[in-house]
Amino acid sequence: MKEVIDILTKKNKTISTMESCTGGGIANAITNIEGASNVIKFSAVTYSNEYKIKMGVSKEVIDKYSVYSIETAMEMSKNISDFSNSDYGIGITGKLNRIDENNLYGEDNVVFISIYDKEFNKYYNYDLEVKKSSRKENKELVINLVVEKLLEII
Repeated sequence: MKEVIDILTKKNKTISTMESCTGGGIANAITNIEGASNVIKFSAVTYSNEYKIKMGVSKEVIDKYSVYSIETAMEMSKNISDFSNSDYGIGITGKLNRIDENNLYGEDNVVFISIYDKEFNKYYNYDLEVKKSSRKENKELVINLVVEKLLEII
């Protein structure tokens, strides 16, 4: 993540996150690096549908595709970028080793990641199967993938 922070700082670019299943893990990884305050503008942990919607995710998208979908992740990434006026927005949603009684449809053990680039109005979308035995290990897989993809994108 240090390399991500260094590149964003050199390019005078900013980033914001809207995370669900990672519970702020990306924001934490960013803020663990000295100089993070130069690049991170805002972070939201939107664990519930209610707060995803309050942060701009379309209820219709959630109803049509599920809260666990790339479409929802895309809404998260763009809306957090717009909300915070960041150059990049990251949206993450998915299920990590659990059944969600409030959202019974959507794939189990799959995380959907969208990175939105405001300058080019472009989405970079990924899904990741997470089958490690602990939530912590699965979060680390997601964080590592996000770092890898950010380094390709920025």
